[in-house]
Amino acid sequence: MIPAGLLDFDTLSLPEEETGVLVIGGGVAGLSAALSAAGRRGVTLAMKSGLLDSASETAQGGVAAVLSSSDSFENHLKDTIAAGAGLVSEAAARLLVEEGPECIAELLEFGASFNRKGRELAFAREGGHSAARIIYAAGDRSGAELVRTLSSRVLQTREIEIRERYFLIDLLASGHNVVGGLFYEREKRALLVIRAASTILATGGIGQLYQETTNPSISTGDGMAAAYRAGAVLTDLEFIQFHPTVLYIAGAPRFLISEAVRGEGAYLINDRQERFMPHYHPAADLAPRDVVTRAILDQMRRRGIGNVYLDCRPVASIFRKRFPTIYNTVCRFRIDPTLEPIPVRPAVHYHMGGVKSDLEARTTLNNLFVCGETAATGVHGANRLASNSLLECLVFGRRAGRFAAENGERSRVRVRYSRRWNDFQVDFNDLRRSLNTLMWRQVGLERNGFDLELALEKINNWQSYALTSRVADPSGWEIQNMLWLAGLITRGALERTESRGAHFRTDFPERDDARWLRHLERRI
Repeated sequence: MIPAGLLDFDTLSLPEEETGVLVIGGGVAGLSAALSAAGRRGVTLAMKSGLLDSASETAQGGVAAVLSSSDSFENHLKDTIAAGAGLVSEAAARLLVEEGPECIAELLEFGASFNRKGRELAFAREGGHSAARIIYAAGDRSGAELVRTLSSRVLQTREIEIRERYFLIDLLASGHNVVGGLFYEREKRALLVIRAASTILATGGIGQLYQETTNPSISTGDGMAAAYRAGAVLTDLEFIQFHPTVLYIAGAPRFLISEAVRGEGAYLINDRQERFMPHYHPAADLAPRDVVTRAILDQMRRRGIGNVYLDCRPVASIFRKRFPTIYNTVCRFRIDPTLEPIPVRPAVHYHMGGVKSDLEARTTLNNLFVCGETAATGVHGANRLASNSLLECLVFGRRAGRFAAENGERSRVRVRYSRRWNDFQVDFNDLRRSLNTLMWRQVGLERNGFDLELALEKINNWQSYALTSRVADPSGWEIQNMLWLAGLITRGALERTESRGAHFRTDFPERDDARWLRHLERRI
């Protein structure tokens, strides 16, 4: 059981497991890392929920990769760099686009099934891409197909031990050396230490900090917060991407309407049935996501409306077959997208920032690696190019597993865990609702210094008592992690006095390369 009051003990007094590589997170990045490491070393794959429960599983659009003779690495690289608004690492992006086809070939070898035209792979186009290079599965179930394929392979790999419903409380470190993690086993309601020669974080993003998000309930930034507390450097935290087209109906979940729908020919209209994106960008409805999102916000403000509409009638003949999940979901709320427009508005979708890592997925701490949305590899810069996220999970997940498996031996150093909690009771559910509202209204799509300062003051106040309050269950740890990250995100947004990519300041609306063509780093 969890000790009451203070958690301050020698980890050697707790039950322990040992492994070669500890992978934390079960999405596409974590699964890829586990498979890559397993051929070289024993692996423990731990996740806070079930094997098929991750943000990856809900990804609709597809995987961007250069697989056509009419496309090229240079074009994909150019598109990625352009979307990232000056902050993309060219070396990381080049590695991403050049190793991508190898990862797709491996998926096909594992049995992945992508949509085809005849015997050839079918390609879609999304905003920011100069070519149709997105492969997709089951129309709009690409993430689910990747998770199905990789998890099936994981289950067949005897070197991988799977631990479901294991909540990461903290990483365990001795100085700058990470030696494993402290977990809460939900079924046993007990603490457990897992020691490892290498630890890989693949715990996903931070969408649940916000009131409106496409992210699943598990996306609470646990890995980022744990890495920060252990001393790792986090970077680019202010860059949070809003997806422009999310279903907006009272009582409906914030269900993402894939950008691929616009890629097939659908377009945005306002309440007067007028197309508006051609007035904002030459690429119209296929402009980069930050442009489309702010255009929608501008239309909502100008027209005094709560949403705009996605008109799918131009693609009515293919909609049901091409986007079966979207079609069925929207129809459940009595909207037939082949006959009437879908009400949509933006919601938080993806975090470009995270734990700083290099091309080998190494963090600034020894023995700690990171991949997927938890990582800041440099491939996304200030604004992710559509469908590059699953590709990043595949490429850098595989690299994380490989380099982690080559790491040194397990450390037997004694670690005294001393994260102190007092007996002060907090209504964490109420605090979560307040945090969600605050982040959405004051650290959201459009920001300004006045609101950010007020938000930071409030977050600091909440942190002053909530971060040390006794936790009764993992939901409390989640909210503490969210509070850590909310403060860091807000500080970054306040400090960056310009607008760049997904970060937009109404009081500093221009991009300022002279002062801000650089990354903001945070460490404890």
